[in-house]
Order: sequence, then structure tokens, then C-alpha cells
Amino acid sequence: MFDLTLFGSVFFTLFVIMDPPGITPIFLALTSGRAGKVQRRMAWQAAFVAFGVIAVFGVCGQQILDYLHVSVPALRVAGGLLLLLIALDLLTGKADEPAQTKDVNAALVPLGTPLLAGPGAIVTVILAVQHADGFGQQASVWVAIALMHVILWVTMRYSLGIIRLIKEGGVVLVTRLSGMLLSAIAVQSVANGVFGFVHGEG
Repeated sequence: MFDLTLFGSVFFTLFVIMDPPGITPIFLALTSGRAGKVQRRMAWQAAFVAFGVIAVFGVCGQQILDYLHVSVPALRVAGGLLLLLIALDLLTGKADEPAQTKDVNAALVPLGTPLLAGPGAIVTVILAVQHADGFGQQASVWVAIALMHVILWVTMRYSLGIIRLIKEGGVVLVTRLSGMLLSAIAVQSVANGVFGFVHGEG
């Protein structure tokens, strides 16, 4: 039987971690200067990639980490360092010049992963799937995951109208602010990973 409590718990945990409102300025910064068709494609690509990564780790995440001898803190540090590189590009303006290959890469990295499907979301899903008992609870977990990614796609897809309102100067401002925000997220991720190593997690 569908477990509404478990569904709500998983959904709201992922909502806080993946943060659809917070991804909006970063998505706008990474897609500015692209054609509308390319921006819309990047929105669904990012959501699809994030769901794919989450789904894979939900099904066999613990086995993957055990096989590779990768701990959760190591995953957090790696994700944080990758985000920091992207943040530096946004802060210095290197991400402002669109390139054809970049259109695809931005949807895959950093949007799809590790920004959306990051260490926090991956660990949350692994634990939720492991602790779900029976078909009803498993269905509750996966419906929550699927709905979360639909919301992420809708948020990114319809945030594109903001670009038309804020014009070029506003996009530059959003890009710089996004760089600062993303750098803070990156540093926090690295710090969480380091604390995890110190406390012997994973």
C-alpha cells in the first residue's frame, strides 16, 4: 500500500537538498546567451541526467560505492571541488561565452550532476530505497523521486522568461551572484566531506 508519510519525507528531503528555487539563478547563468530552443533542451537534459544518476544509485548505489571503495565523504569532496571549478568560471566571466559543446556539457555537468544529483541527494535516495520495505514503500520512494525531477524540469523550463525581463545587464549580475552562491555550496560540500573523514563516516 502506498505510504504517504514516506512519500512526503523523501520528497521534502530531496526538495531541500536539490532546491528547485535555488537552482534557478544558476541555470539562468549557465544558459544565458543560448538560443531559446537550446535553453529548453538543456532544461530537460539536466532533469533527465539527474534522474538517471539518482535512479542508478537508488537501484545499486551502495554496491557501486563498495565496489569502487569510495566513501560518502569522498563523494562529497569530489562533488564540491567540481562545483568550485564551475563557480570560478562564473565569477571570472569565462562561462559567459557560449560554445556548441558547452551547451551539452552544462546540462550534464554541473547541472545534472553534481548540482542536482549531488552527494546529498544520492545518499538520501540510497538510504530511502534500502529502508523501504515492500512494494508500497518502494513505490512511495520512487514516485517522490520522479515528482521531484518533474518539478526541477518545470522550474528550469519556465525560469527562462526571467532572462527576457532582466536583460543583458541583469544576466551578468545573476551570473556573478550565482558564482558566489555556487562557490559557497562547493566549500560547504568539501567541508562536509572533510568532517565525514574526521568522524569516520562511510
